[in-house]
Amino acid sequence: MRLKISHQTTYRFDTPMAYGLQQLRKSPKTHSQQQDVQDWSIRLSGAREELSYQDAHMNTVQLISFEQDTTEVTITCEGHVETTETNGVIGKHGGYLPMWLFRRTTPLTRPGAGVRALVKEVDGALDELPRLHALSSAVAEAVTYAKGTTEVSMTAEDVLAAGEGVCQDHAHVFVSAARAMGHPARYVSGYLMMDDRVDQEASHAWAEAWTEGLGWVGFDVSNGISPDARYVRVATGFDYSDAAPVSGLRYGTGAETLDVQLQVEQQ
Repeated sequence: MRLKISHQTTYRFDTPMAYGLQQLRKSPKTHSQQQDVQDWSIRLSGAREELSYQDAHMNTVQLISFEQDTTEVTITCEGHVETTETNGVIGKHGGYLPMWLFRRTTPLTRPGAGVRALVKEVDGALDELPRLHALSSAVAEAVTYAKGTTEVSMTAEDVLAAGEGVCQDHAHVFVSAARAMGHPARYVSGYLMMDDRVDQEASHAWAEAWTEGLGWVGFDVSNGISPDARYVRVATGFDYSDAAPVSGLRYGTGAETLDVQLQVEQQ
């Protein structure tokens, strides 16, 4: 499936910004088994690229700085990605990070009473893959999908206590529980082509867990499936903080407004 993606993010500031620095993780990875990035561009307005590098998770990261006294910064990403149906299987592990690191907890995924109770609901006698699918279903049942109810700083335990959240929250709870069950797991950010519309409100997030037979396998709790050919992986990490499309800081006293225009469609 050939997907066309156009993603424009615009920040507007009430007063000129004295300084701003951001990390962008907005460039999809080519993976021989699941996706081929045919072309991709990132254009900046009101900012400039300082450098580009690959982080420990093999994500492409661009460091950008705001132009002095700017009141508007626009980041435009466009390109085409050819995807292949693999039933969510990503396969072998790449990069230099040892697998045991993906079992460790992070501040956003540290398990507590809520995660431990969730794990107990999953039949431990199941084989690896059915057990992980059962976990995905358990997370979806415990956390109702609801927009505007959570913050990016909320932990897996916070989300379970709230009982509702979005794709990022589902991914954090799944990753936390999978690790508590002994599975290496990671967070994924990317794009999903919706069947009923081209224009979307935001990018997407899901999780991946390691199985001995298949390698990395994806689980989209929010949609109750493993990622198919409609999905484009952009960045991975131990949690959201490693794979966030944009993160950074700015110095200025004015308020900020955000406008996102995102289209994902089949060509």
